[in-house]
Amino acid sequence: MSDLWFKGLDDLELVEGALRLCAQVDPSVNATWVELQLEKMLDEAEQELARESNEKARFDALLRLFYQQWGFKGDYENYFSSENAFIEKVLQRKKGIPVSLGALLLFLGRKLGFPIKGVSFPTQFLLVVEWPHMKHDYVNPFNGEYVAKHTLQSWLKGAEGNSAMLKPEHLQVADTSTIIGRWLGVLKGALMREERYTQALACSDLALSLVPEDPYEIRDRGFIYQQLDCFQIARKDYEFFIENCPEDPAAEILKLQLKAINDEPVVLH
Repeated sequence: MSDLWFKGLDDLELVEGALRLCAQVDPSVNATWVELQLEKMLDEAEQELARESNEKARFDALLRLFYQQWGFKGDYENYFSSENAFIEKVLQRKKGIPVSLGALLLFLGRKLGFPIKGVSFPTQFLLVVEWPHMKHDYVNPFNGEYVAKHTLQSWLKGAEGNSAMLKPEHLQVADTSTIIGRWLGVLKGALMREERYTQALACSDLALSLVPEDPYEIRDRGFIYQQLDCFQIARKDYEFFIENCPEDPAAEILKLQLKAINDEPVVLH
């Protein structure tokens, strides 16, 4: 698979890039319906925010509209479901994860003229509103609440240990292609957990079209091929990983997998 799907992503809104990704993984995605829903939401938001003149009040009104009136919320119960990474499903269910809910809010916010951008924070996707001549506001798109820097520091320590310190690079604005790269990994992981291996393979192929010899991606692809009973291709991928990452603890496990594969009958595909 070529990397043409990745071209021009940085010229797209994040939600548009995500829609392109989802359509590559699942061709049944109804992109036209998604686009119409986005237009409808934007029209309604423009009418709702027309009542406010102060920019911060307008932004607060957008948050209320999105999370309270429309009822979008973080999916606490099934956080790792692939439905939270497919934009079409997020719009239908009004549930998602930080990056998918954030992509929708980012789209609306930018179209409405707010200085809002996406941040690929180590623990989750964040939104930042870069108010001119005022301090930045950080928003957790999982619940629409403002997040103080001391809270972000706590998140970082929880993920990386008590010695972790919040640094400017943690809060740098990320381009669409960077975020979509992480989104692709989230989607692939969810599909693998759900044993939807054909779609997971599509994710792996997309990732390898960008970094063709990433040993960890090739290892994951080998696992997917093994689940699809494509044992000969799985063997080659596992051998590639073992050769390129011999010190990785997974290499020893894969050697056992290779032995199991060698005991399997040959299946022609």
